[in-house]
Amino acid sequence: MTAQAPFLDRLPEEARGLTAEAEAQGLHVRLLGGVAILLLLGDRFDAAFARPYRDIDLFCGRKEGRAVEQLLAARGWAPASEFNALGGGRRLLFHDPLSEAQVDVFAGEFAMCHELPLADSLDRPGPSLPATDLVMTKLQIVELNAKDRSDLYALLSGCPVGDGDHRAIEPARLAALTGRDWGLHHTFERNLARLRAAVEGGEGPATALPAIDALAAAMEAEPKSRGWRMRAKVGERKRWYELPEEVEREG
Repeated sequence: MTAQAPFLDRLPEEARGLTAEAEAQGLHVRLLGGVAILLLLGDRFDAAFARPYRDIDLFCGRKEGRAVEQLLAARGWAPASEFNALGGGRRLLFHDPLSEAQVDVFAGEFAMCHELPLADSLDRPGPSLPATDLVMTKLQIVELNAKDRSDLYALLSGCPVGDGDHRAIEPARLAALTGRDWGLHHTFERNLARLRAAVEGGEGPATALPAIDALAAAMEAEPKSRGWRMRAKVGERKRWYELPEEVEREG
């Protein structure tokens, strides 16, 4: 990383460099978040969903956090020492000393409003996590903001629907998770309904509807576990999601 400004404009380039260097070192590192969506879609990214980026989000293997930390330091990223010390090696934060750019690292587990088994995808083609994982990391947010909705519409509009392709949205894979977890199912269901309602109200792209409907149908059809059915009886009387920790830049 160089001191050239504005660095924020070069985050996608830096993300490519980070993952390429990690791969050269034999590390399992994949991108998530807005930059990941931009790189995964490539020419299929609709410019209507373009937005500024200030973060690079990374997911790596549980035992690779230290190696990723060293890689980031070598590229000029400064650690948020206090936050990292409290994270137990599961979540690490770094910032660019010359701008507001940050790198957020999830090591081995992704636990925000809901926990997702992203480690299962580290052996799939990169540099980004598969499209289905990127969709799930956004759908698991209980209160979607405008940025999250835009990212979801970019994915749902730009990715084909089908199984077995890391660039495609895979309804069966997503539904297999929601069929075991009522809370995850409920959050996904609520968000898909909100996305569909926004499209019908003229606030979202109609091109997203086939993917929205395919995911909703797969979730509905998926057999539900005994635990799912028991939790469904409780419903919203008990909170079904976690309150994720907000991260802020030190200094």
